[in-house]
Amino acid sequence: MSAASEGFRMPAEWSAQEAVWLSWPVDDPRHWGGAKRDSIHAKFAEIAAAISRHEMVRINAPAENHSSIIAACDRAKAVPERVELFDHPHNDVWCRDHGPIFVKHHTTGEVAVTDWEFNAWGGKFPPWDLDNAIPSRIATSLGMRRFKCGMILEGGAIEVNGRGQLLTTEAVLLNPNRNPQLDRATIEQKLRDGLGVTDILWLKQGIVGDDTDGHIDDLARFIDETTILACVESSSQSANRAVLDDNLARLRSFHGPNGRPFEVVEIPLPESCEIPGWRLPVLPASYINFSS
Repeated sequence: MSAASEGFRMPAEWSAQEAVWLSWPVDDPRHWGGAKRDSIHAKFAEIAAAISRHEMVRINAPAENHSSIIAACDRAKAVPERVELFDHPHNDVWCRDHGPIFVKHHTTGEVAVTDWEFNAWGGKFPPWDLDNAIPSRIATSLGMRRFKCGMILEGGAIEVNGRGQLLTTEAVLLNPNRNPQLDRATIEQKLRDGLGVTDILWLKQGIVGDDTDGHIDDLARFIDETTILACVESSSQSANRAVLDDNLARLRSFHGPNGRPFEVVEIPLPESCEIPGWRLPVLPASYINFSS
């Protein structure tokens, strides 16, 4: 039994929603502990407060941290009745990737959780066992149906337009560090079964230096059913020029649900960020990496 066979499909990101989920920064010196702790907690409280002025914000965090999180959100002037905390321990903050991918029934409106496997972007940042358990914990806490999908998949690796079309990249979903036992056809079928999509539209590679190996949310995003924002590089000296030119050509060859080519809006790639002490010399940046 799959989500699709039961009548569920993944809505587009601009669809109406009840809440936004965050995974609060853990006090781990490898990630957000030590000297970074106070500043990152204040920033997350600011984000939570901004969300709370419009809709619910639901936060994954160990129970022992809840009182300090509530205090931080109060200082940021969050709307108290729109902040909900859940005793969901986790390893890192990237809820878009390790959290559930929600699907909605096309007639009843029921919302369910699709539970994919998570391995910290190809095993780069252990441990990830608590992150991998978050979808199941959320489904249990909210009393939602849960569909196990049997494949490693991060939320940032896919983009849908709500009309059965899904964008992704070969660099992530065909990477041997994710699902080496699965071929392209099997991966496509699991996406159809889990998310209720029909067309899988493949780009090739991601931005150089991307820890995710090339998430689509750095490269191309639907802003409506027939319009795609695409990251482009104008400099012929950039290592990203050939990659993004190839992606752009592919995007222009795809057809939307109306049978016509998508409208593709080009957005320039900004300069990379230099992060002293990071495992890579630079971190890529992208104006495409947003959530609506």
